[in-house]
Amino acid sequence: MARKYPFELDPFQQQAVVCLDRGDSVFVAAHTSAGKTVVAEYAVALCSLHKTRAIYTSPIKALSNQKFREFKLIFEDVGLITGDIQLHPEAFCLIMTTEVLRSMLYNGSEIIRELEWVIFDEVHYINDAERNNSDNREYSLNVNSTALIIVGTTVNKFVHAILSGTRGHVWEEVLIMLPAHAKIVMLSATVPNCVEFADWVGRIKKKQIYVIMTARRPVPLEHFLYTGQDGKTKKDMFKIIDSDGQFVQKGYQLDIGIHFMNLYFAYFALIDKNVYITVIDHLRMQNICDDNAYLLRSVDLTTEKEKSSIHHFFSKCIARLRGSDKRLPQVLQMKELCKHGFAIHHSGILPILKEVVELLFQKGLVKVLFATETFAMGVNMPARTVIFDSLQKHDGRQLRMLNPGEYIQMAGRAGRRGLDATGTVIVLCKGPYVPDYLDLVNCMQSFQGKPTKLESRFRVTYSMLLNLLRVEYLSIEDVLRRSYVESASLRLALAHKARLKEVEKLLVSKEDPNCTACFPIESRSIVDYYENLKIFLRSRAELWPELIRFSVVDKLLAPGRLIIVCLPEVGRIATVAILLKITVDGNSKKMTLLLSVEGDQQIREKCEIDSFTRMPQEERQEICETSLLQCAALYGLEGLPPQKFSDQVRRIGFVLDGISFDRLIAICQRTVKIDPLAIIEDIKSRNHPNHRTKSPNEGVRKIINEIDNITANWDSTKKGNIKLPGQDIQVSDIDIFQKLLHLNDLRNFLINDANFHCRQCPLFREHFIYIHDKRSLQEKCDELRVRLSAGGLLLSQDYYDRIKLLRRLNYIDDSNLVSLKGRVACEIHHQELLITELMLDNKFHYRSTAEIAAMLSVTTCQHRSREGDYRKDKEDEIVRPPPVLKELKDDIIEVCNRIGTFQRECGVKDVDISEELSFDLMHAVYEWANSMPFADIMQLTDAQEGLIVRCIQRLDELCRDIRNAARLVGDPALYEKMDDTSAAIKRDIVFAASLYTVMD
Repeated sequence: MARKYPFELDPFQQQAVVCLDRGDSVFVAAHTSAGKTVVAEYAVALCSLHKTRAIYTSPIKALSNQKFREFKLIFEDVGLITGDIQLHPEAFCLIMTTEVLRSMLYNGSEIIRELEWVIFDEVHYINDAERNNSDNREYSLNVNSTALIIVGTTVNKFVHAILSGTRGHVWEEVLIMLPAHAKIVMLSATVPNCVEFADWVGRIKKKQIYVIMTARRPVPLEHFLYTGQDGKTKKDMFKIIDSDGQFVQKGYQLDIGIHFMNLYFAYFALIDKNVYITVIDHLRMQNICDDNAYLLRSVDLTTEKEKSSIHHFFSKCIARLRGSDKRLPQVLQMKELCKHGFAIHHSGILPILKEVVELLFQKGLVKVLFATETFAMGVNMPARTVIFDSLQKHDGRQLRMLNPGEYIQMAGRAGRRGLDATGTVIVLCKGPYVPDYLDLVNCMQSFQGKPTKLESRFRVTYSMLLNLLRVEYLSIEDVLRRSYVESASLRLALAHKARLKEVEKLLVSKEDPNCTACFPIESRSIVDYYENLKIFLRSRAELWPELIRFSVVDKLLAPGRLIIVCLPEVGRIATVAILLKITVDGNSKKMTLLLSVEGDQQIREKCEIDSFTRMPQEERQEICETSLLQCAALYGLEGLPPQKFSDQVRRIGFVLDGISFDRLIAICQRTVKIDPLAIIEDIKSRNHPNHRTKSPNEGVRKIINEIDNITANWDSTKKGNIKLPGQDIQVSDIDIFQKLLHLNDLRNFLINDANFHCRQCPLFREHFIYIHDKRSLQEKCDELRVRLSAGGLLLSQDYYDRIKLLRRLNYIDDSNLVSLKGRVACEIHHQELLITELMLDNKFHYRSTAEIAAMLSVTTCQHRSREGDYRKDKEDEIVRPPPVLKELKDDIIEVCNRIGTFQRECGVKDVDISEELSFDLMHAVYEWANSMPFADIMQLTDAQEGLIVRCIQRLDELCRDIRNAARLVGDPALYEKMDDTSAAIKRDIVFAASLYTVMD
């Protein structure tokens, strides 16, 4: 073995190791804390043995930092490459974010040529359509060594992400572009469709992917409901799911307390007498640190020895900060919280403090942690218990229940392998929101169900298009075809090719009949008649749903009106029916109809309807079109197939509802007086098995006779029998009126036999069916060709529209060659169009470094202020933003509007760029670039410290991108200006080194 372990491997780990030794790629799906990292370590050990390279990718930078520290302790020769850090890039094992690996692939890095294994951790986060590191989704509570976790899910509505930094598609791009020699390890939480996902990866990489799954949880979970809210109820913790996954009802009683805050104190009181330690999330408060410190100020969970250890460790970690940064309120508050055994972990916390918390958590010194979901995604830091203070979350759009994947991921942190017999998951009940038992069981059953499927988040981006056009070795169409969203068509490609050959062979065998009437050389043929008839029928079907909106048509279609309608679900190509009522179904209207059927046909008709409704929508549509075509060609545009009636056969009524108006063929002149409710009730009563032989009542029988008489004597050519659109039915709407005129002209053209001599052919019926079969084969052939081409891809239209825009803005030429402007955009990794336009419009040249920093911050800011651009403090004029910021904002909006106009003209469906920006930290970043201390920066905004740091860190990455673009276009002045801007913001606590990279 390439690596030996001091413990016996679990069966799934052994299976994975065997596959890796054989050089096979694997997809390992297992529960949180099951030991998937062992597989990653073994792949890295193989690279060390073979003197090749390994790359480990993670979804977020924080996890990359943690993995760097973890792998460094094992392999020593380990490097780290993220957006702002490069440590030992020459190492054989490199830890990096997925975006960095994508950039390497686009740029043809030498590292890729030496690559043997690529490890994708947390693959289930490919589902993440909007991961932007703002952590403003549900807030989970995770626990540490002797810990318990509470998951709170309410979000401050003002703290929501602006950046649409979709991550899922990056994973797909990387998997598609990886070279053939690279072997793959994918590590994921349990997902129901991992075999399907592995099949997709195997197809695009042309190699076998071995799927290794385990449903076994190393430490089984028990789920409890805790209702203690005062002295009387503080021990009320009821088991609702045992370690075998069974629901437990015995002893379930609720005693609602007086106030939700009391719940926490009651629970902490319980801690003193139990082995639980708690991690709590309670992030709905505005000033989260102050509020939680106030709430927990009287609770102390650490010993004096632990307090001393925390004090020395905390002081050592922040020793690298400058004096004023050490005294930031958040730093001092966090230190006091930690000394009492509590801590907070979310996007608003300073990065260095989050790392201090993580390390104290691993040491078992933090007992209670307020944490977000990203903590649940972190390295192996299990807890004794996880607590949810809510089973709902706000996802930025709406308040909803946690989905199974989210619940399982967060709850999975409960239970420490080798220490706990079971892990504990607790749901806190607060005030009036205590669920009854059945509601709770239904909710928990959904969480115990299948986790969320892996779904494609692939999308076409300008950056992807430009980079692929620039590197040329992989076509855009090929990338789109290989995306996971196209996995179904990829699997069916061989079947489509085989079917295409079969259809083409059938087409070649079709020879036109030798008939001068139907297939003349110089005049219109039966093919022309067929195509015009098809256009007429489609136009009519599209027009009726629009006409029903007008009162003149609505009055015509009153109950009792006789109509001609196509009903293939009951075997009627065209039939007479009586309209009983019209119902509204969403945005459309549907008809309830009365038909005349033979008495013994009723059950058969219902079976046919069930069979028809189970068909795919496309198949139902094809049957309707074929039925209407044959009926119109053989019996007239509004004709009926001949039908014989016998006095010996009993006729009854049959009600059919939910019929859309595109099935309407014609509105008859005739109406009958009816009572719709009475008819429906009469027919319903005869549906009972004991009453099926019962005859209809006198009124219904007369109506059925009326339908039969009209059917038997129907003549659609007789003037006055039907009301024709465009002749008898007119509306005032100019667009609909034009459609009516066109439909009427086409009708007159078709019914004039002088226009089509084929109508006189004695073999017209056979020839028409022949043409229909041939045209159907041709359409099928065309459809299969489209499916096998780029035009048949789901994202093809978005691709064409974006290419059109790139041409319009001169990023590429008519031959799709990337221009210098396009190459500039390739250097920019975020908001590439906006930054490129600003850069080439010379918006940066005459600005100071502080103004440039403020300008660029709008693309990296993830905060929306609840108070506007600044705090309205009239006593302190320093908080008022300088007028130049308004000029900068106007410059950005002007460019955004210009791009937005072009996007709309080219059909691109993106939201306006301005909606993805936030101007709320412009003033703070402006002053930071002018050397203002961080403590004073905090007076300019209501943003939390962590969000400000993240904004400025990403800003530095953007400065580096623009600097590279300036070098490309040969602009030394801009290069130097971006260098100065980067130097102005890169200081103090904002760029404090990660503890994972500097501490032993």
